[in-house]
Amino acid sequence: MDYGFHFGPNDNPQGYSRRLFLGGALGAAATASLWESAAAIAADTPAPGQAKPQTFDRKLKLGLVGCGGRGNFLAKLFQQHGGYELHAVTDYFPRNSARTGKLLGVDPRRCFSGLSGYKKVIESGIEAIALEVPTCFFADHSAAAIDAGIHVYMAKPIAVDVPSCTRILAAGKQATAKHAVFLVDYQMPTEPINIEVARRVRQGEIGKLLKVVTTGCSGGHVDPPRGTTIENRLEHNIWDNDIAIGGSSLLCFDIHAIDAAVWVLGQRPIAAMGISRVCRADPHSDGADIGGVVYEYAGGLIHEHSGQHVPNGVPGELSCKVFGQNGYAVVNYWHDTEFHVRGRKPLTGTVNSLYPNGAARNIATFYDCITQGKFDNPTVPRAVDGALTCILGREAGLRHGRLTMDELLRENKRIEADLAGLKD
Repeated sequence: MDYGFHFGPNDNPQGYSRRLFLGGALGAAATASLWESAAAIAADTPAPGQAKPQTFDRKLKLGLVGCGGRGNFLAKLFQQHGGYELHAVTDYFPRNSARTGKLLGVDPRRCFSGLSGYKKVIESGIEAIALEVPTCFFADHSAAAIDAGIHVYMAKPIAVDVPSCTRILAAGKQATAKHAVFLVDYQMPTEPINIEVARRVRQGEIGKLLKVVTTGCSGGHVDPPRGTTIENRLEHNIWDNDIAIGGSSLLCFDIHAIDAAVWVLGQRPIAAMGISRVCRADPHSDGADIGGVVYEYAGGLIHEHSGQHVPNGVPGELSCKVFGQNGYAVVNYWHDTEFHVRGRKPLTGTVNSLYPNGAARNIATFYDCITQGKFDNPTVPRAVDGALTCILGREAGLRHGRLTMDELLRENKRIEADLAGLKD
């Protein structure tokens, strides 16, 4: 997702403002992790960033769904990679798809708009699709692409509710069966220093794990009055205030830090206790912007999460701290990553421009997986684990109480956005 406060001191936002395109329980998977450890280790190996375009024997025809700030930003990175041809684009708003198509040199006949624009992109002859859409539409868009045999590069968070998580997990399995690549674009697990610190934690170098602390801080987004439709919620990241559209700030922003915890630990929690509040001025939607969650993991590990998203000048933060009996580790999005063991020299490293560099690594990995026939798709089940962890925390916070993962999955509550009156 694209946030004005999301850029670190070394990142280049290029003046973009986000204009986004609209485009059964999990059964036995209710315990621990959804992915095999071998797949998780494979996902830890990033493709090298590319400083300049390379020459490729094969260019993949790519469709872009979502011509806002992040969509345009990623489109430039796809072009810079050198292995992609931007073939078709769409955005809910015609002005955005026309602007992006002109910027990228896409034939105007392949610049679409409206709710069903993604279907036209899928039918345009593409081989791969980049989905930069509001959270509630990922399940529909990705399923349609996989059904058509198209490779999927998708933003996070993947879902606002449990049923959509189930659909995404199924789409990932279907992609593997159909020899299609499905990659979810998280950046923290691509950073080399984060990978090394996570490896050391998993190997037990800080001893038995005792506690995890994650933090998500931002300036939030304006929350104007609703119109006769939700159309005015679809620009400037307004929709991450809405649970039905974006899932709330906990999913749209904090999930980077929470997903990092799931990634480092290799499992998701079994329960959560939370509290949350709406504190932004003059709110017009239901997503909380202040809250705290205490997660419980199998074996007694405690995970505390704190989030705040109001424009009070607090520095942006997305971090995951892991405390063990013999030391501690810090995995970061913007600031230094650290690893400390008692009696040893600490390991520290600066995370370098993760907003563009992490995406560039994922784009390179996406290309390599397609052209080299790697269809195990390990980022999908982990992204489902991360989304379920955030949904569990959101629901516990809304209820001001304790909720288990088993209870959440059994409820299987569907949350649907009101699409009445929107342009098809």
